[in-house]
Amino acid sequence: MAKKTLVPQAKAGLEKFKMEAASEVGVNLTNGYNGHLTSREAGSIGGQMVNLMMPEQQWKFQRINRNAYGHCTHITLSMVAGL
Repeated sequence: MAKKTLVPQAKAGLEKFKMEAASEVGVNLTNGYNGHLTSREAGSIGGQMVNLMMPEQQWKFQRINRNAYGHCTHITLSMVAGL
C-alpha cells in the first residue's frame, strides 16, 4: 500500500509540529532522513505528538498504599489536564 497524504497543505504544519515535539523530548531531529535515531528516540517523538494532540486522554496513575496488607495495592485513576 502506498503512503498517501490526505491533506497536502498540512504537511508543513505537521513537520513543524514534529520538530517542536522532538525538541521538547530532547531528541536531535534534522530535516530529511533521520536514520541515526534509535527506536526509543523516534517513538518518544510520536508519543509526545499524541500527548499534545489529545491531552484529555492522559491518565495519572497513583499508588495510594504501598504497604497494603497482603498483596493488595489500591490504585486510583484521575484525569490530568494539560499533559
